[in-house]
Amino acid sequence: MKKISSSRLLGFSLAILSFNAFITANGQTTSSLADRPVALGLCLENYEYPYPVHYITLNIQNEALEMAYMDVEPGHANGHTVVLLHGKNFCAAYWGQTARVLAENGYRVILPDQVGFGKSSKPHSIQYSFQLLARNTKAILDSLGIGKVAILGHSMGGMLATRFALMYPGSVEKFILEDPIGLEDWKLKVPYQPVEAWYNSELKQTPASLKKYMLDNYFHGTWDPSYDQWVNIIAGWTLSPEYARMAWNSALTYDMIFTQPVCYEFPAIQAPTLLIIGQLDRTAIGKGLVSDEVKKTLGNYPELGKKTHAAIKNSRLVELENVGHVPHVEAFQSFIVPLLDFLKS
Repeated sequence: MKKISSSRLLGFSLAILSFNAFITANGQTTSSLADRPVALGLCLENYEYPYPVHYITLNIQNEALEMAYMDVEPGHANGHTVVLLHGKNFCAAYWGQTARVLAENGYRVILPDQVGFGKSSKPHSIQYSFQLLARNTKAILDSLGIGKVAILGHSMGGMLATRFALMYPGSVEKFILEDPIGLEDWKLKVPYQPVEAWYNSELKQTPASLKKYMLDNYFHGTWDPSYDQWVNIIAGWTLSPEYARMAWNSALTYDMIFTQPVCYEFPAIQAPTLLIIGQLDRTAIGKGLVSDEVKKTLGNYPELGKKTHAAIKNSRLVELENVGHVPHVEAFQSFIVPLLDFLKS
């Protein structure tokens, strides 16, 4: 196992400032030239994260892969660690503001980029599973000597956090889901499509189509210019000569998400749980593959939040009115207040 400082990436920072984003003193990223996404590198070599990036090397299915993570140390530690798990169309960088506030409140914060995402390696071909991603996340914690954590998963990260909590219940002090996908089993309503179909769909993506997807599915038709920085990261991949490799990994992870539901196992969660659910969220995998009538029954987060709250015996439910799929981006104060209250309780 090796750890590599992010200093090797600093030489790219001037290029980043010129076309995409800059990092403010509080760890938030601010959009710049938002309408002009550019290729940022297969592993986001040309994009600077809000905190130093480290790596571990993992041997997975006969391939040596690097997994990136940030490790944010608090000024006055309270002895607790929070792990933040990103969604499918995001990377660890979008947790910058969350990590800053958690650290200010005494928490050590670990922010992984899962293999296949962000600054981590993009495998040539591996069999993805949430069990694999959970093991990889645990490997980071083991390398740092961290035994107990509060684990917070957003979107796809919620499915991963669930699998992690089920695999390593002794390591999870508290469990938080922020608008996770996987609260329902889409296979019951959406026809299966092979990996090749997901791949061909990904190859057709453009910056405009990706922005429209986020607008419609994540931000309920209301766009703020500050969101541009997050769509530009994934849009930049479509402009890269290596996009086919990124698209293949994306297709494999879509198949993982679709075929590996976690919703049936929520009653087995042992840790105290917080559910933060934006009431305007309607995200669901495979909406484009069903009729309009069926589509209306998918991604009903107000209903799914209550159902999941009932399934997890030791849980709290916070319903955020007029908020969509990404509360920590769209409505940070509404997100961070109940999170800190839960962590400190």
